[in-house]
Amino acid sequence: MSQVEWDISESVLGRSVFGPLGGIVEIGAVAATGTWALPDASVVSFVSAHRSEVNRLLDVIREAGDFGGPTMGIFDELGYLRDHPVEVPSLLMWSSLYEDVSPRLSEPAAVRRMSRAGADLQLTRMLQELVNAAIARGPEVAWGAPLVAEAVRIGVGLVAGALDDDHATAPRTVFKMWRTGFLADLLLPDSPAHPEARPRFRAYGHALEELLSPPATR
Repeated sequence: MSQVEWDISESVLGRSVFGPLGGIVEIGAVAATGTWALPDASVVSFVSAHRSEVNRLLDVIREAGDFGGPTMGIFDELGYLRDHPVEVPSLLMWSSLYEDVSPRLSEPAAVRRMSRAGADLQLTRMLQELVNAAIARGPEVAWGAPLVAEAVRIGVGLVAGALDDDHATAPRTVFKMWRTGFLADLLLPDSPAHPEARPRFRAYGHALEELLSPPATR
């Protein structure tokens, strides 16, 4: 979703955030194997090992989007936290077909490449959709931006094994991917963003640039 509409439903905004979050969970489970072998990935074990981070991330999403119980319940209904196999079609989707379709897609090298590309994409998309939700429904920038920044940091921690950056610099990299991949287009006069949303997107960009910079560069 690249456009903020003030009458968009709460459930649609929630689903837009929960999609990339599901990708983060699945990619995190694959990266946690250390083998990049899909049969070794266990979503339930991964979620159990990171239960506090997952719970906090869901709390942050709820607060940033001002989501009620029924909307938050959608994520549970989607089943991303329940035990299920992570399969090649999912990694193809999360990575936006980073690999060509072939019989070699389940090989560890291909799985690793899809996981790394997917982690970049889904972290950036989660950031975009959470900013969308915060602008459309949530708190003012001074309150919402720290929540969005916290969500990015938690998401980075969940997929840390699939990232090029270390934990200290990865949130800044996610911000930069979002700034060029989404924000730049949304700020243009002919962008699909609601005219009243553009200054708020800009304000979130400025705030997140500060919040997601490594401490030494602030």
